[in-house]
Amino acid sequence: MDQQLISLVNKLQDVFASIGVSNNIDLPQITVIGAQSSGKSSVLENIVGRDFLPRGTGIVTRRPLVLQLINRPATSKANGEVKKEGEWEPNTPQLNENNQDEWGEFLHLPGQKFHDFAKIRDEIVRDTEKMTGKNAGISPNPINLRIFSPNVLTLTLVDLPGLTKVPVGDQPRDIEKQIRDMLMRYISKPNAIVLAVTAANTDLANSDGLKMAREVDPEGTRTIGVLTKVDLMDQGTDVVDILAGRIIPLRLGYVPVVNRGQRDIDQSKSIASALENEKKFFENHASYASKAQYCGTPWLARKLNIILMHHIRNTLPDIKARIGQQLAKYNAELASLGGPMGETNPGSVVLSTITEFCAEFRSAIDGNTNDLSLNELSGGARISFVFHELYNSGVKSIDPFDQVRDGDIRTILYNSSGSTPSLFVGTTAFEVIVKQQIRRLEDPSLRCCSLVYDELIRILGQLLTKTSSFKRYPELKERFNLVVINFFKNCMGPTNKLVTDMVAAQACYVNTTHPDFLNGHKAMAIVTERMNANKPPEKPIDPKSGKLAPGQLNNGRDLDADFKKDEPSFFGSFFAKDKPKKKGGQMEAPPPVIKPVASLNEREIMETEVIKLLIQSYFSLVKREMIDMVPKAITLTLVNFAKENLQKELLEHLYKPDVLEELLKESPDVVARRRECVKMVGALNAAEAIVATV
Repeated sequence: MDQQLISLVNKLQDVFASIGVSNNIDLPQITVIGAQSSGKSSVLENIVGRDFLPRGTGIVTRRPLVLQLINRPATSKANGEVKKEGEWEPNTPQLNENNQDEWGEFLHLPGQKFHDFAKIRDEIVRDTEKMTGKNAGISPNPINLRIFSPNVLTLTLVDLPGLTKVPVGDQPRDIEKQIRDMLMRYISKPNAIVLAVTAANTDLANSDGLKMAREVDPEGTRTIGVLTKVDLMDQGTDVVDILAGRIIPLRLGYVPVVNRGQRDIDQSKSIASALENEKKFFENHASYASKAQYCGTPWLARKLNIILMHHIRNTLPDIKARIGQQLAKYNAELASLGGPMGETNPGSVVLSTITEFCAEFRSAIDGNTNDLSLNELSGGARISFVFHELYNSGVKSIDPFDQVRDGDIRTILYNSSGSTPSLFVGTTAFEVIVKQQIRRLEDPSLRCCSLVYDELIRILGQLLTKTSSFKRYPELKERFNLVVINFFKNCMGPTNKLVTDMVAAQACYVNTTHPDFLNGHKAMAIVTERMNANKPPEKPIDPKSGKLAPGQLNNGRDLDADFKKDEPSFFGSFFAKDKPKKKGGQMEAPPPVIKPVASLNEREIMETEVIKLLIQSYFSLVKREMIDMVPKAITLTLVNFAKENLQKELLEHLYKPDVLEELLKESPDVVARRRECVKMVGALNAAEAIVATV
């Protein structure tokens, strides 16, 4: 059963590796890391019992090697009998180069068996150079290699490039960062067991492999240490303290091994004899003799096998759950892309898209959508903000007297009375000024139309990114966008005209009988009261009778037409006071331009204040009506009109036989994504079937 678990994970790895698409299923595996030349390749070759990894100086392992070791009984032995660890014997038939019981298979060369392990090395070099070139660059794309042998324990290992610090030769300048990023991508996965290889003849505190393992596994719960080159340590030193966990403790412990030296490799010393030497070294060494059965490559292989089996057993429920989640996710995405074949009825797609879009558009404006934002206003609420906040404030902020001064009102009063000076305050001046100010309401009203149009375009943009059909059919999205924008633009013509006409209607007829309007009598009374309150009494009053003293009646004159010589003229404020007086009835011609002086006399102040009161009253009345009516007009001819007629407009322009095929051309990205989804669904279905057997 335990062997089946490792075999199951191997099958899952093959399933995902074969489709060439990165998956999110974190499969249990042992990742081998360590500094360059720390002995990683030798450890793996000792476990396999074969020379099959590339050798040389510098970076030799330039791509991850997923090594699946599969134990299968030798055909010469009884069925089910498995060769035990430590049974390697030099020059036995199993170690012949073309032994039928041992072979390797590459996932990228299906059906091809390599009985000659030298050819496996050549194929690793060839495929690496194919991906990375002959330069010393690296690639994260793994090579998947299976080795079937009666001399191995079922095991899955990932051999990663060795850590290096200084670029050598033609290596890339950032080679250290490239390798580190690749290693972190593998060992940071929670289901990865980290096999940190360190040379025993160096200080353990300087181990690059342990340092990286500590970063992703600070508690040391999924890190196992391998100490290589134990035979090269100085005389009288050993790794007993490390093995006892007194230096850098690891939950899974350390295993010391002895590999072949470079001279042994050059002299083609067999791994079988190297393993025998390793066994004798530990059995005969004073420090390790008592624990010899827990040292060496055979114990490492068994320990890794046990660790991996326990790890798989613990993580299998989570793997099953994640496969199910991923399968549901990719099936849903595949359905949104039109299914595995992508074949759909063009007419029904366009029709359903139009119906869905218009329903979403109405919901966005009415606020009936299910995905209401919690952080900001959206849809119809933004249109309401334009009406009741921006337009309201904009209209209220218009002051009728910020462009009209008191002197201008006085001049208009004189001009509007024509050749006969008016006896009372002239209404013509009031109408002239108030109409000028009403026309100023046209700009904010048209601006309000423009802002509502912008909000409708904003809603359109949100719906184009939200509707799934538009992701699949870019041409349909483009045409939708074009038709809807043109429709909104066509609606803007009647909307702007209606709003402009409303302003013109207010300006063309001044309704002085409006019940809320302050009429002239009230205005006169208010101004008179204000002026009298601010003016001290000028005429003496008889204290006994409380009446004006005799001689003060009728301004000190009889009811005849006489007048005092110092009485000011009607147009007194239009002439300078220091002009010399003419003699003998002389009269000069009026000047080309008659402009008033700065100050107003009492009568002009009174008339100006009356006009200002009337303008203020009527203009406030008009502003209230515009604040009420303009949003209604825009809603009638733009917002509601769009809600009711957009679907009809889209059907007229898009639901036509001659354009349906053109609209439903899929983008290359969608086709590629569907292909990926089909692969992932197939792989996940296969993975689900595999894990269902356990």
